[in-house]
Amino acid sequence: MAHSHQGHNHGHHHHHDHGKDSTEGRLMISIILNLVITLAELVGGLVSNSLSLLSDALHNFSDTASLGISLAARKISGREPNKDKTFGYRRAEIIGAFINLVTLVLVALFLIKEGVERFFNPQPIDGMVMFIVAIIGLLGNFITAFLLFSKSKDSLNIRSAYIHILADGMSSVGVIIGGILIIRYQLYIVDTILTVLIGLYILWHSYHMLRTTIDILMESTPSGIDIDRVIGAMSRVQDVQDIHHVHVWRLDENHICLESHVVIRKADLDKMEALKSHIKDMLDKEFDISHSTLEFEFEPCLDNGSPCNEYDTTAVATAK
Repeated sequence: MAHSHQGHNHGHHHHHDHGKDSTEGRLMISIILNLVITLAELVGGLVSNSLSLLSDALHNFSDTASLGISLAARKISGREPNKDKTFGYRRAEIIGAFINLVTLVLVALFLIKEGVERFFNPQPIDGMVMFIVAIIGLLGNFITAFLLFSKSKDSLNIRSAYIHILADGMSSVGVIIGGILIIRYQLYIVDTILTVLIGLYILWHSYHMLRTTIDILMESTPSGIDIDRVIGAMSRVQDVQDIHHVHVWRLDENHICLESHVVIRKADLDKMEALKSHIKDMLDKEFDISHSTLEFEFEPCLDNGSPCNEYDTTAVATAK
């Protein structure tokens, strides 16, 4: 096999988060606010004997924890790369989001179980206490959601915390309605129904975001990337003979990476650097792939007699 030449220039495009400090400040205020709400709902739930209020307190406590995780993950993700973490700490926010969502699913399942048990063992509830505390909770949720809304668009980590808060706001509205129905009609069953609905609502919201975080952690091909199109575009570059051993994955929400083997003729060795730059620019512009590692060869590498390629790209990458 011909001697291979490797091009390991990394196309880095650094994105600086100018709103980092303001986001961390907002997260801190939100954490304090949610701790106060959690304590109010916990006391209110115990005094009124309302399971939906206690479930809201538990949900709110998970909100507080999620905000704490988001804040810690955000601080960690800003650290510079080092010898141990050559890619840096960008995935810290994704791991934070994953922990948040898993705890949220566990909380939801617990609430559903408690609600079903209460259904078979109904108990009297103080609707007025339930009503007043739920209004305090809703107010706190509204302020927290307002603080996090603009930042939730740019970060899966902040978005997971924001969804926590939104879901909790919805459940507070439910508890307020439940409190009114209990005060006026003594419909204690409403408390049970609300508890189960809050749990199902949390599960529904968590599912899609959990899939996204798992995809990133599993280094799946990003949803917006058609790997065959990427290979086709690379193959059409002048003087490229073959493209194989292609991997595309997300480092975090904002950084897509690619590695690939590129076959060229020996006669084109002097064009290698220009080719490398051209391919990297094209990948960045057309597919938003900001970090690419290209290994150049004179013929496709073989692994036990077959191309060393986990994903078969031979049908797409045609030799010129």
